[in-house]
Amino acid sequence: MANQDDQFKKVISHAKEYGYVFQSSEIYDGLSAVYDYAQNGVELKKNIRDYWWKAMVQMHENIVGIDAAIFMHPTTWKASGHIDAFNDPLIDNKDSKKRYRADVLIEDYCAKIENKIDKEVAKAAKRFGDDFNKEEFLSTNGRVVGYKEKIDNILARMGKSLENEDLADVKALIDELEIADPLTGSKNWTEVKQFNLMFGTKIGASADTAMDLYLRPETAQGIFVNFLNVQKSGRMKIPFGIAQTGKAFRNEIVARQFIFRMREFEQMEMQFFVKPGTQKEWYEQWKETRLKWHLSLGMGEENYRFHDHDKLAHYADAAADIEFKFPFGFKELEGIHSRTDFDLSQHEKFSGKKLQYFDHEENKSYVPYVVETSIGLDRMFLAVFSNSLVEEELENNTTRTVLKLPAVLAPVKAAILPLVKKDGLPEVARKIVEDLKWDFNVVYDEKDAVGRRYRRQDANGTPFCITVDHDTLEDNMVTIRHRDTMEQTRVKIEDLRNIIKQEVDVRTWLMKM
Repeated sequence: MANQDDQFKKVISHAKEYGYVFQSSEIYDGLSAVYDYAQNGVELKKNIRDYWWKAMVQMHENIVGIDAAIFMHPTTWKASGHIDAFNDPLIDNKDSKKRYRADVLIEDYCAKIENKIDKEVAKAAKRFGDDFNKEEFLSTNGRVVGYKEKIDNILARMGKSLENEDLADVKALIDELEIADPLTGSKNWTEVKQFNLMFGTKIGASADTAMDLYLRPETAQGIFVNFLNVQKSGRMKIPFGIAQTGKAFRNEIVARQFIFRMREFEQMEMQFFVKPGTQKEWYEQWKETRLKWHLSLGMGEENYRFHDHDKLAHYADAAADIEFKFPFGFKELEGIHSRTDFDLSQHEKFSGKKLQYFDHEENKSYVPYVVETSIGLDRMFLAVFSNSLVEEELENNTTRTVLKLPAVLAPVKAAILPLVKKDGLPEVARKIVEDLKWDFNVVYDEKDAVGRRYRRQDANGTPFCITVDHDTLEDNMVTIRHRDTMEQTRVKIEDLRNIIKQEVDVRTWLMKM
């Protein structure tokens, strides 16, 4: 656990030092769980968003995008169930006066048991070497099987209690497991109560006439209320999807773990409208498609897993998370949900307007069912960033810190370095920058010895360093250095564009799906 904490601290400090993420309004001591994306962070975030959008919208003829407003008519949130049911179970510690989510305390307890399983696996792998069969060990080792059963029983009981709104049993579970306040070790807890997560605000010129509004807690409802507008104006035929990226806001009880859980965050969602009765096969198909998208980035198949929900939302008939191995363990990265016709039916009921699709083949109208894919952009940013940050031991007994971002997502694609700041080398380097910047985000770097510049660009995640030296003036060739392998080759200046394009092009990466 200590190791995980150290790694996570490195991620947070590296994000600040290299201009990826800053604490919001830091000069005023910041605001809890609100962050600003810095000069490199905003590029990485945009590249992740574009990579999702191209895979989701551009590559699918039957999926289109919208950008709905953050403010919506307040009845929207009554219809969607957010006003009555968008709650988290809250518990206070009487001694430390700290507030926690009761379900997160229980999940963290289970994560500690997971760590014990990981330790048993590591010990056995060391003991058996090449003969080690992980799957067999996990299913037959008595201690590991016991740990897994314990986790399953705890989560099943919690899921059932939350579903039945039996908050007294959630409290009883915390007491039985002897879960302590992580900060003080105190086990002196209040009862569990529900806490609504929506931020309220007002719209209107005067206090008397102002209307109560909410900042949207999710982007999906903007898609549902526009379902018919998009379908008719785009002459869309079922099955079809509507995608959207944008900000959402939740007044989290405990916002923590850096940008993993924030109060202002960005979602990338797609609602796929299907014929009732076909939702199960579409749900399975989207699970598979979305996992392939993640795997196309090459961040390690072992770092992903599906988690099927024990506790289904009242409107869902199937739900699963794609979990990713963050520095603090496996956590939800993306959700795939079969939402039935709940959303459109609710908006029909509350608005009094029909939200139905006329199916010419069936010669009848119906309310479509929906399969949703929903991923947190900030979580995806953290997954990519934390997975990419490594410290490597080099042959000469030194170490280098390198941010091995997938090249397609890297904020800066190439750094152009004149070997020295004289003899006409900066001029040639500047000319290369002027040429390449039409196609790629590139930077010019002339400060410090070239070795130090390489290290700086490695830590910044830049896939290529292009060095202009004295020979360049004679042969029009430069040295291109690859970040991950540190290999250097001499290439013609005129070939640079194609070499970089091959490595960073979206097509190259998405074709892996």
